Formats: sequence, C-alpha cells, structure tokens
Amino acid sequence: MKFVDEYRDGKLAQDYAKAIASITTKPWKIMEICGGQTHSIVKYGIDELLPSEITLIHGPGCPVCVTDINIIDQAIALASLPNIIFCSFGDMLRVPGSEKDLLSVKATGGDIRIIYNPLDCLKIAQQNPTKQVIFFAVGFETTAPITAMAVYQAHQQNINNFSLLVSHVLVPPAMEALLSSPNCQVQGFLAAGHVCTVMGYTEYEPIVDKYNIPIVVTGFEPIDILQGIYLCIQQLEKGEYKLENQYNRSVRPEGNETAKTIIQEVFEIVPREWRGLGKIPQSGLGIKQKYINFDAQKRFNSQQLIPVSSPCQDCISGEILQGIKKPQECPVFGTRCTPEHPLGAPMVSSEGACAAYYRYRQQTKIPVL
Repeated sequence: MKFVDEYRDGKLAQDYAKAIASITTKPWKIMEICGGQTHSIVKYGIDELLPSEITLIHGPGCPVCVTDINIIDQAIALASLPNIIFCSFGDMLRVPGSEKDLLSVKATGGDIRIIYNPLDCLKIAQQNPTKQVIFFAVGFETTAPITAMAVYQAHQQNINNFSLLVSHVLVPPAMEALLSSPNCQVQGFLAAGHVCTVMGYTEYEPIVDKYNIPIVVTGFEPIDILQGIYLCIQQLEKGEYKLENQYNRSVRPEGNETAKTIIQEVFEIVPREWRGLGKIPQSGLGIKQKYINFDAQKRFNSQQLIPVSSPCQDCISGEILQGIKKPQECPVFGTRCTPEHPLGAPMVSSEGACAAYYRYRQQTKIPVL
C-alpha cells in the first residue's frame, strides 16, 4: 500500500542499518520521545538491526503512562459519584490508581463510556440533561486541539452539564526536565512527528542551543526511525548540534496554525505532575478563566475526593519513563505485571514501553523486516 509499504521495505531498512554502522565510531545513546516510535522499534526489531554501539532509550512519550496517579484517583472518585457519565479513551480505564482503576468502577455500576472523539461527549450531554458528563482529557499536544474544540463548542451552545478533567501535557518541558537530571544519559533525541505536525518545531531550537544536543523530528514507520537515527548519529559523529526534520511529509516549521489557535483560545500553560518525573513547570495545559465553568476539578472540587496515593512499590515505571531502565529490568515484568493484570501504566497503554516488550519480546524472535 502506497505511503506504508515504502516505509516498511526490508531491504531499505537493512541498507540504512549498514549506513548507520558505517558512520558509527563510538557509543551513542538516543532517546525516542514517543511511545508510538517505541512500539515500532520493538515490533520491527529496529534496535536489533543497529550496531552494538548505539543504545535506544525509551522516553516518557506515552500520554497514558505519564498521567499522574493523583489525577487517576480523581477520575475514579468523579466516576463513582451519582448522576455522572464519565467519558474516556479506552486505554485509561485500566491504568491503576492508588486502590483500583476505572474499569473496576464500571464493573460496579459506574456509567463510564469509552469515546473516540471528545465532541461525542457534547451529544451525550445533550441527550442526558439531568446528568453531568465529564471527559477525561489526557494526551500531548496531538489531542489538545479536539479537546479545546469540545469546550469551545460547549460554550457556544450553552451545554452546561459538560466538563473536563484535564491532564494534557507538553513535550518540550519534559525533554528539558530529562536533560537537566543528573541521571541523564541522552545524547540525542528523536522528536515526535505527530506533536510537531500540530505545534511545529521551532520551540525545540532553544533546547538544541541550551543543551548542545541534536534533535531530529521523526516519523513512526521503520524507515522513518532509521532515517532519524542516521541523521542523529551523523550529527553526533561530526560534533554538530542542530534541529532536523526527517518527517517533512507531515511537519512544517510553524505547525498547524488552526490547531494552535484553538488550543490558545481555551487553554493556558500550567505546571503539571508527571508520573515518574514529578512536577515540571510549564509542562501542562489548564483551562483558562474564560472557560473555567468547564473545569471538573473546580466544579466538583475533585482534589478533595482522592485518597492518599500508594502506588505499587515493586513497579519501576518511573525509572522506565525516564529511560533509566528497560522493562525487562523490572522484577515483576511479565510475572506479576502483565497486560491482563498491570501494576503500572506502561504495561497498560498501547504506547507503553512495557506493553511493547511484553507483546513483541516475550516470544521466539522471528525476522519481521
């Protein structure tokens, strides 16, 4: 299929792997920032094609995984209230909170609905005027525009029984937090192509200049990722530090102006707690005062509803999300922690590193390229 097969060409992938090996003279550590890229790397064995000098570090690029446990607990508390219809993307239902998950609330009678588009929540609210409809708004800059549009339309249509529990996060501040850490091992970044499709890539230029680190905006197919790695290694070997755009079939420097405009209309930049990374300044989106009536935290005082967090002590998801450890280094990986019985968020999400390794590295290896 055009635009897919050409980016999964096995011969071309082998050629890129050889080209990478030919220019690699010393060890390098590169972090892919997106969970979608992580899944492609593990699924197609891209890391196993590369020379041993290159280590790929999996970053905190899974929005489900980085959602803080306190927000999960707030979601569970809100979904348990009477006369509430709680709407969420499917991945969030099985993310563990302090005591249970949203799926447990649904199993005991909570009205929890899986939706694929936040605008569907407005229809649900109109159809159920005596109930409050809450949407669990998670994700990076990629999902923020459609969430913002839902709030904007609710405001325009006077739909007053709709609100958001917001946990949108921003990628560049997380990259800076990682680079500022004394444990940082990252020498180059593969930036998330879909985030840059929305936001553009000029906001990464100060990071390149401040930390002297190459950043390559990269797509999600095997050839995309191998091209991104090649460009990154090429810079590192030459001692260069610049921003490059491998994903130019989708990404423009300015991004999508329409999407950015609706984000700026509804949201403002706020601090945000990240699972595994802690509180990062200016790393989240919160609802502006103009639309504050659509903020579920304010409407229901949800921060007063949550229990004291007590995450699983054996789960090392924080170290995995920081790229310090790989999933197989977790003592409960694949035994007590599985996709059917997850102890940590990275085992739940379709973009989580633990889920990727469980799915693709738990069986006999077969060549896929």
